[in-house]
Amino acid sequence: MMGDHETVRVRLRAALCANDPWTALYTLTTDRPDGLAEAVEELYRSDADRAVVRPHLAWLLRGLGESGDEVLLRLFAEPVLAAEDRRDLLKAAVARRLRLPAELLRMYGEQDPASGGSDGRADGPPAPELVDAIGLSGDLSFAPRLGALLETPAVRGRAALALGRLGAREWTAPIAGGLSGVSGLDHTAFAVALELMGDPAAVPYLLRWLAESGEERVHDVHHALVRLTGRDPLLPERASGAAYAAAVRAAWADGRTERAPVVVRDVLVESGARARFSVDEGAGRIRVAFDPPSPGSTWPRWDRSLTFDGKPLYRVGSLCDTCELGLTLLGWPDDVATGVAARMRGRLACLDRLDAALLAEWSPVLGELETGHYRALLLDLPLERVSDPARSWWYRRAVARAREDGDASEYEDDGPEGYWPGVAHFQLTAPVPGGRVPFTYGALLPSQPPKSLDPVTVARHAAAITAGERPAAVVLGWIDDRYVEARHEERWLVGAVLDGHHRLAAYAAAGVPARVLLLARVGDGGDGGLEGLAEVAAAYGCRD
Repeated sequence: MMGDHETVRVRLRAALCANDPWTALYTLTTDRPDGLAEAVEELYRSDADRAVVRPHLAWLLRGLGESGDEVLLRLFAEPVLAAEDRRDLLKAAVARRLRLPAELLRMYGEQDPASGGSDGRADGPPAPELVDAIGLSGDLSFAPRLGALLETPAVRGRAALALGRLGAREWTAPIAGGLSGVSGLDHTAFAVALELMGDPAAVPYLLRWLAESGEERVHDVHHALVRLTGRDPLLPERASGAAYAAAVRAAWADGRTERAPVVVRDVLVESGARARFSVDEGAGRIRVAFDPPSPGSTWPRWDRSLTFDGKPLYRVGSLCDTCELGLTLLGWPDDVATGVAARMRGRLACLDRLDAALLAEWSPVLGELETGHYRALLLDLPLERVSDPARSWWYRRAVARAREDGDASEYEDDGPEGYWPGVAHFQLTAPVPGGRVPFTYGALLPSQPPKSLDPVTVARHAAAITAGERPAAVVLGWIDDRYVEARHEERWLVGAVLDGHHRLAAYAAAGVPARVLLLARVGDGGDGGLEGLAEVAAAYGCRD
């Protein structure tokens, strides 16, 4: 009978020899038997056909966590490996954000000085993965070498980001001054590098460049100014193109960089169930923000997260409108949501309509949100609590899409866990019918661990709801429109519960539509958000 180690080796070789090795390896990683990382290392060192299996093994190590990291570090330090082996291992280490010893990186640069492929020249720029790895090394002695690469088109964006990750502030001025000489993704990379640097010395350069830059570069500069100064001026709702660029320039034209007091303005109550307001210079304690760029990624701005006091709660994903929306739990905040929204609780006990006095009373709480234009909707949402991934709309909508295309096997093979946000949550019992987009899915996710709910409190709220009371929960949400794979129009109402976890659980248990005060930010492009909110309000708005 084969021992455990031999069994793992046999399973690994079988996966590599499968007709579809990538799927077989993915299945192996989900099971992740003990000793898998060691089996990969042994095979990597000994297999005569390593050139064939090398990409698979390097990819496998990326998904094995700390045990895979240890193997990556050992293998990368192995002097007898071929250049192709070291390149794949270095790319995997960068993807894992590993800090590699400086002497090994110098050795790699001496032995593999040229950029990647077969046409690389000995006098060419360093391989992109080496530039990324240097930025993760924490070794400031590399800064001059990186700075010299700011003039090299093939890697200048990566070099700027690497300097930003190192915090090499002596290169703030050259990066900021170089904005005028770069465009496209390199321009974004230079701006993001300044954000990573966190050096206020970049601000005068950014202000000057904002006044001179072309329309397509204004967003990068504005974003960097907001990050570096903390000032977040309100821009016109749904401004785009030349109008957006003009508004940004006007907002910074006086050169003021200090934050002004938060103002909740333009309050307009449209009905007892609908209102609008704007937050100028919002505190942004609860916001959707770009993540720091992933080393090795082509895109300096890609993934975003819903953050509470700067701590990520859910990964929201990219702005790519042909990509699938999927939220992923990252960690729980330190009672930020409870502390903020609890100040609204007195009026939430029996909330049956919105009015101007109420919004004025709540202005200090609304000012904790990020700058922007908002809609407040008072809704009665039919919700269910879902803890089974197969029951969630995240998975069911993916399978429905695939069936429309005539093949659901891809999603059924992956299983529902691949689409699960990682936590039990509330969702609409049925999608909201729509016009341009056939319907809107809805999911409200918690901002505190569901296991922390007190059953006695839930039961007390359930009894009050059964008796006719309608306490309201507060949800920060938005409408997300997608054209998935350029084939399927898809719309989501997504929200994070700021206050009222016990109340929502009680409504779901009682089978009564939940009274929800939805605070939704709009105006970041197109009319889809307003269109979706109007459809949700028409279907579930609290009646006057």
